[in-house]
Amino acid sequence: MSLADASAAARARIFATLGKSLSAGRLAAATDGATADPAAADARIAARPRGIRPARVDRDPAGLIALFVEQAVAVQATVARLAKPDAVPQAVADYLAEHNQPARLRCAPQRWLTGLDWAATALEVSQGPAAADDTASLTGAVVGVAETGTLMLASGPAGPTTLNFLPDTHIVALRAEQVVASYEDGWDRIRAAGPMPRTVNMITGPSRTGDIEQVIQLGAHGPRRLHILLIGEAAAGSAR
Repeated sequence: MSLADASAAARARIFATLGKSLSAGRLAAATDGATADPAAADARIAARPRGIRPARVDRDPAGLIALFVEQAVAVQATVARLAKPDAVPQAVADYLAEHNQPARLRCAPQRWLTGLDWAATALEVSQGPAAADDTASLTGAVVGVAETGTLMLASGPAGPTTLNFLPDTHIVALRAEQVVASYEDGWDRIRAAGPMPRTVNMITGPSRTGDIEQVIQLGAHGPRRLHILLIGEAAAGSAR
């Protein structure tokens, strides 16, 4: 048997083993390497199973918001409650001043953020993707997940991913109605918003590492500060 034949036979055995391990409802791919049936793929996605739902998220919307704040603070994020979006500019200015940060902000190009009255503050505000010398960013988020205090941010023209990682300070404006119970609920919101984004960043607290002598260091691979501006109160009804 030639080397090429042996390689082909080994590949066939590997794929046969993988095929046997798949469930009975696996996608049927053509043996000639053609793309799997799109209808079968759509059916599989539509029938996706739900993960185990932790008992701690079985709460009303107000309870979920309280849990989200508790979990976010537990992983060294900070949270400020605001009554209305109009309070965002001053809250950002106060936070940066409190931490002795430059009065400069790189803002996500989202109309509900850029349209606020930034002129009422002393901040120098620009919008667009972050650069290496940007020290603070402001973005929105798709959802906040009460289960773990995690933020889910979708990439796109209005959500440059660099804003989530390059500045030393990341500030996120989140409406109360965007707080959901679990990760599955968060993915439901993302799917319902339209085509899937190229990237979904799931951010739980500021960047950290414990690689060196098992001592936690913040800001190792991204922002050392994560500040969440939680706007409004919980609405009656489901938080899913």
